[in-house]
Amino acid sequence: MRIAVTGGSGKLGRHVVERLRSTGQDVVVLDSHGERWSGWIAVDLTDYGQVVDALGGVRGEQPAADAVVHLAAIPAPGLHSDVTTFRNNMLTTFNVLHAATRLGIPKVVMASSETVLGLPFDTPPPYVPVDEEYAARPESVYSLGKHLEETLAVELCRWHPALSITALRFSNVMDVEDYAQFPSFDADPALRRWNLWGYIDGRDGAQAVEKALAHTAPGFDRFVIASPDTVMSRPNSELLAAQFPGVEVRGDLGEHDTLLSIDKARRVLGFDPRHSWRDEVRG
Repeated sequence: MRIAVTGGSGKLGRHVVERLRSTGQDVVVLDSHGERWSGWIAVDLTDYGQVVDALGGVRGEQPAADAVVHLAAIPAPGLHSDVTTFRNNMLTTFNVLHAATRLGIPKVVMASSETVLGLPFDTPPPYVPVDEEYAARPESVYSLGKHLEETLAVELCRWHPALSITALRFSNVMDVEDYAQFPSFDADPALRRWNLWGYIDGRDGAQAVEKALAHTAPGFDRFVIASPDTVMSRPNSELLAAQFPGVEVRGDLGEHDTLLSIDKARRVLGFDPRHSWRDEVRG
C-alpha cells in the first residue's frame, strides 16, 4: 500500500512512519516540515488544492495514496490562540477527509484525542475506566474541534457508504526519554488527574495506527488508545479516593491498570500495547 501520513514529522508521526516502513509499506509524509529525500512532501494542509494534489500523486510522478493516516494538527490546547487552533485543525481535517472522498481513497485513520472524554475532568467522569460509550464532553476549543472532526467523519461515511474512517483517541504521547520524570508525579496525585493519569507510548501509538489501517469495515468508529497502566506508582484505589471520591468503578480495576479503557481497541482492532514506563525507569 501507498500510505500518506500527514504530520509524519511530529512526535507520534515519527513512530508511525518508522513502523509502517518497517513492514514494507510505501509511506509518504505530508507535512509543513521534514527531511528532503525521505519520502516527504511539503504541504500546507490548510490549502485544499495542495492536499488533493499531494494525495493524488505530486506532478504525476508518484501514485495516488491507497490510505491516509491524518495526524497533523496543533496537538494540544494552549499552544496557540483558540481561534488559530480551531481554524487550523478543523480546516486541515476537512481538507484531508474531503480530498480522500473525491479521490476515492477508501481508508482513513485520523488522530482524535482523549480530551473529548471530558478532560481536564474538572467535572468528574461519569465512571471509570472511561470509554467510548458516553457522549463526548469537550471542555476546551481544542477538544471541541476534535469532537466536530469526529462528527464530520460520521457524516462523510454516511454520504459515502464504502468509506472507512477510524478515529483514535490518543492519550498523552510519550517517548522513552520522557519517562525519567514519571516518578516525580507520585508526590502529588493532582498533577496528572487531568487525564486520569494516562499516557501512550509512541511505539504503541504506532501499533494502534497499523491495526486501524487493517480495520477496513465501512463506516466510522472511534477507539481510546492508551498504555495499559497509569503514570503513577500509587495504586488506583488511593488516586480515586483522593481525587474522584464517589465516582463509580466499573469492573475489576487492577492496582495500576489504565483508567482510560482500551478494551474496545483490544477487542475490535487487536491492539496489544507492549511498552510501559515501568520497564524503562528503575526505582
